[in-house]
Amino acid sequence: MRIVFLDRDGVISKYYPGDWSKKWEEFSFLPKAKEALKRLTKANYRIVIISNQAGVNKGLFGPKILRYITKRMKEEVKKSGGKIKKVYYCPHQEEDNCLCRKPKVGLFKKAERDLGYIDFEKTFFVGDSEVDILAGKNIGSKTILVLSGKTKSKEETKDWQKQPDYIATDLLSATEIILKLL
Repeated sequence: MRIVFLDRDGVISKYYPGDWSKKWEEFSFLPKAKEALKRLTKANYRIVIISNQAGVNKGLFGPKILRYITKRMKEEVKKSGGKIKKVYYCPHQEEDNCLCRKPKVGLFKKAERDLGYIDFEKTFFVGDSEVDILAGKNIGSKTILVLSGKTKSKEETKDWQKQPDYIATDLLSATEIILKLL
């Protein structure tokens, strides 16, 4: 089973510094993201989203709104020829010290419980922040940093605890890396 794990904000959709998409009208696909999801789907990758969404516990939006945004996002991806297999969110804040908040690997383990055995060394995790790269490394995945969200340049990574395996401008560029490594 080929799997690509993706962060949501800054990878698939617009990243709002210090904020979240609190309603569907604020959710905006990044350019070429739907094309990337379509290409991954056609290459028989299962697409799994792993995303911190602390705005829920901060009271900025509720779980019902998050589910609605997710439903609409999946519908739009499907219309463009892609398919998101599963979506996992951590609604907690950092101080909650939960097991699901990236860079911890609880959501990856939940995906494995739901989907069956996953050889994480044969997966990719695409994210836009140091937390994403740490999460991918912590689970043993290959990591791709995209510069379309929180992190805007390679220079920002120089003091990170761990470096990404690859750096791409956006999800479509990350997809090209993944497909070349098949």
